[in-house]
Amino acid sequence: MTDTISLLICDDQEVVRKGLNTIFRYAEGIEVVGLAVDGEDAVAQATATQPDVILMDLQMPKLNGIHATRRIGAALPQAKIIVLTTFDTDEWVFDAVRAGASGYLLKDATGDEIVTAVRQTHAGNNHLDPKIAGKILAEFSRLDQHTTKTQPDDPVLEQLSERELSILRLMAQGKTNQEIAEALFLAIGTVKNNISQILGKLHANDRTQAVLTALRRGIVDLE
Repeated sequence: MTDTISLLICDDQEVVRKGLNTIFRYAEGIEVVGLAVDGEDAVAQATATQPDVILMDLQMPKLNGIHATRRIGAALPQAKIIVLTTFDTDEWVFDAVRAGASGYLLKDATGDEIVTAVRQTHAGNNHLDPKIAGKILAEFSRLDQHTTKTQPDDPVLEQLSERELSILRLMAQGKTNQEIAEALFLAIGTVKNNISQILGKLHANDRTQAVLTALRRGIVDLE
């Protein structure tokens, strides 16, 4: 089945690995291709299986989830990594985002929420636990107050079209591709193509990095 999402689960706790594996055994269209027991194993299995999506624990032996995420992202930029952890402290959240994570979930999420996050992330949407989203927005606001705004003649602004700026603003609000398409009366394929152009112009690897870059440079804001 060509539309099947391949998933790698990375967690040093056997009970968590088995629990997640059971959840996805009954999730239509998702196939677990590996169960990694530590950070080094995660990198090795990701390289071998090249999964579409990776569920990554943060605190693991040999190599923590942040470093594993960074290594996997460098080797497999197409892979989407969702951090699944008990940690909701600012340091862990922002380190994960900076490392290239496309999603961040706490381990008290329900099975349905985890499955939904995998599907949304695979579709190109970032997924943040509601408890985490507030921290991200607060950090964006802090950065917005302490960074230099992009000037009107900034070449980045000149490169982005009005449509791309509109899409980028909606991305910063956490809108999915479908929601952006509906808001701007565009085909979803057009939205995806424009997002690809935005990533290229901002030299970003994914949506999260693009939004971070745009907010830090003052190209968009949260209002």
